[in-house]
Amino acid sequence: MARAMLEYTKTVLSKVSFDTALFCKEVQKALQRLLPYEIEELKVFIESLVQQNPELDQCLIYLEA
Repeated sequence: MARAMLEYTKTVLSKVSFDTALFCKEVQKALQRLLPYEIEELKVFIESLVQQNPELDQCLIYLEA
């Protein structure tokens, strides 16, 4: 079940990556829902999205906490 949540989160983040504010909001929600090891995997995924869309880099601040 938890793995499904991680995959769902990745899908949502990919779909909202056009809007920085919405992307940041979804990142915050994901950090509340996912398990610690899933958050580490999500960080790698988000960093790859940021390479494709540099404007999303302002959301990285949420991952450093």
